[in-house]
Amino acid sequence: MSIDYTQKSYWLDNYGPYSPNAPVEGDITVDVAIIGGGFTGLSTAYFLRKAEPTMKVAVLEGEVVGYGATMTLFGLEPAVTAMLFGKQRTAEAHHYCERSVDLVRDLIREHNIQSDFEYTGFLRLATTPGYVKRIQHDLELLTSLGVTGIEWIDKEKARAQVNSPLVLGAWSEARCGLLNPAKQVRELKRIAQEVGAIIYEQSPVTEIQRGAKFMLKTPQGTVTADRIVFATNAYSHLIPEIRNKQVPAFTHMVITEPLTKAQMDSIGWKNRQGLEDARNLVHYLRLTVDNRLAIGGSDVTITYGRDMERDLNEKTFQQLEKDTIELFPVLKDVKFTFRWGGPVSVTMQMAPAIGMVGDQRAWYSLGCVGHGVAPTHLNGQTLADLLLERKTDLTSIWFVERKPIAWPHEPLRWVVSQALLGYLHTEDWWYERGMKPTEQ
Repeated sequence: MSIDYTQKSYWLDNYGPYSPNAPVEGDITVDVAIIGGGFTGLSTAYFLRKAEPTMKVAVLEGEVVGYGATMTLFGLEPAVTAMLFGKQRTAEAHHYCERSVDLVRDLIREHNIQSDFEYTGFLRLATTPGYVKRIQHDLELLTSLGVTGIEWIDKEKARAQVNSPLVLGAWSEARCGLLNPAKQVRELKRIAQEVGAIIYEQSPVTEIQRGAKFMLKTPQGTVTADRIVFATNAYSHLIPEIRNKQVPAFTHMVITEPLTKAQMDSIGWKNRQGLEDARNLVHYLRLTVDNRLAIGGSDVTITYGRDMERDLNEKTFQQLEKDTIELFPVLKDVKFTFRWGGPVSVTMQMAPAIGMVGDQRAWYSLGCVGHGVAPTHLNGQTLADLLLERKTDLTSIWFVERKPIAWPHEPLRWVVSQALLGYLHTEDWWYERGMKPTEQ
C-alpha cells in the first residue's frame, strides 16, 4: 500500500510531487552504510565522500528522505545545560551550534541549495516577568563565559520587532536562519549524490548481523558494510543496539493561510526572525516565504513502546491556534490550513549524544531535542571524521562519546517520561500564573 507522504507535514505537502529513489535490491557491498535519510544521514554521506572520494557510501532510508523530520539553542536552556554538564561545556555547545548555522549557510551558498533560506536572526521572547528573569539569567551566564553576538532588548525594542501585547523583552541573536526543511533535506540528497553517495529509499533495515563485517537486511536485499552509522534520531528506540539511549516525543504544528499586508503590518514582524518563548514546552514560530505563520510546541505527546503514530493531537492543535491569537490578537479571524506533527529525539539529560556502538566501526547520533536542523548538519561532519578515525576539533567536543543515562524499559520508561513531562508542565504553569499581561 502506497503512503501519501505529503500528508506527513506542511513542508512535504508544499514540496509537491516527489519520486523516491529505488530500494535496495539484491546483495550490495559498501564501505559505509548509513541508516536514516534525514539531515544527519545525508550530511554524513556528503562529508564522507568529500573527504574520501573513493569510499563507497550508501544511505538506507526506510521511507523517503526527510520522512521523520520536523537555531542555535542546544537542548534545553543554557542554565539547565550548565547545571547538568558545567559552564565550560555549555559555552562549547553554544559555539558548536553557532558553527552549525554557519555550515548550513555556507553549504547553501556553495551548492546553490534551493530551500527558501533566510538569514534573519532569532528572538527568544519573554512573555511573563518570570521568563524575563530566566532569559536574562541565561544571557548573563553565556556572556560571563565569553559568548558574544547575543543581547537583551527591552519591551519597547522587542515590540518594535514583534508587535505582541505579551512581549516584555527578548533575547536577540543575529546568527540564525530559517529554511524549508523538506526542500533542504532533498537538496542534501542531491549534493550527496553529486559527490558519489548512493541513496536508497523505501529500504527499512529489518536486521543487523555483526561479524567481521556488518550485514544489513532489507525487504528486497542485503547490504554488507565495513562500518555503519545509526542516523536514526527519534526512531532509535526501534533499534536494539541503541534502544535505551533516547525516547521520541512528538511535537505538533499548525500553520495559517498567507497573511495579508494589513495583517503583516499589524503584527510588525518585519525582520522575519525565528521566534521562541522561554517555556520548557516551548512555542516556536516562523514565517514562510508566502507569509504564512507557523507555530509549534505548547505540549508534546509521549508514546508507549514502539508506537510511532502520534503525529496528530487535536487538543494540542486547538491550543496552538488559541496561543497564536493570544500572541497576536489582530489575527483573531485568521484561518489555519494545515496541522501536523513529528517526533524529536530526547535523551534523559536533554542533550545530544554521539557515540560508538561496540567499537569504532559503528556510530550513532541522536538527542537534539527539537533543535536539530542546523546541528545535525555539523553532526554529519563530526561522524565523518569519527568514521575516518581522524582526530579533529569536532571529534573532541564533549558530547562525542559521552555516556547518556539510559532510559528504563517499558512500562517504567513511560512512567518516567510522563513524570518528567508533568514536572515541565508544572513549572510552565508556575511561570505563567496570572498571565496574560495587558497592553500598556
